[in-house]
Amino acid sequence: MIFNIEHIWLFLLILSIVAFLYASVGHGGASGYLALMALFSFAPETMKPTALLLNVFVAGIASYHYYNAGFFNKRLFLVFAIASIPMAFIGGAIEVDASIYKKILGVLLIFAILKMLNVFGKESDYTNKVKIWQGLVVGGIIGFFSGLIGIGGGIILTPIILLLHWGKMKEAAAVSALFIWVNSASALVGQISSGVHIASDSFILAGVALIGGFLGSYHGSRKFNNSLLRYLLAFVLIIASVKLIFI
Repeated sequence: MIFNIEHIWLFLLILSIVAFLYASVGHGGASGYLALMALFSFAPETMKPTALLLNVFVAGIASYHYYNAGFFNKRLFLVFAIASIPMAFIGGAIEVDASIYKKILGVLLIFAILKMLNVFGKESDYTNKVKIWQGLVVGGIIGFFSGLIGIGGGIILTPIILLLHWGKMKEAAAVSALFIWVNSASALVGQISSGVHIASDSFILAGVALIGGFLGSYHGSRKFNNSLLRYLLAFVLIIASVKLIFI
């Protein structure tokens, strides 16, 4: 059971902070949850479904706030989601060897670290219209690896949107939030269809994450920036990434 781990209250505190920070930029936070679970030595078989479940809750509320704030771009979302949803289901149904899983996750955390350090934080004054084939290819690849590892894919999609000038910062956050939700839900269904069991106390973790996610997405969809907290989270992610790759 999840609540048998040591220092559970410290874990819950950090979990709420992770959810707050990720939701403030339109993300569900799965890469952060997985990093945190790795640091607290969760069993590998519980990490993926738990992270996806938390993502469904947090990304859902983040989508709501960013949509209400008027930043959602329907076309930009659809060109990525059409291919990502079925690919996330396929990835979610595939079981990966624990050692390989940890290495892949450790590498993907680098994207989260760069995002939290605002390496991808600068937006251009102009935007390009993403071609349908580009969205299908990018969405399909991100969707598959999202399901395979147990993340929503926003931590990868947002930098791509900004680097290729396919959208503004808030627009990318709004699109990524719903992109994360549909991918996480699809991957979770894929997990369940393959016989994976979701621990009942995972829903308690989801409740804790939802509180942090609600507050983070509310402030983030308007105006919020706390560099100190972002740097602290980046530090935690770096430690987790090193542990997953090298230890």
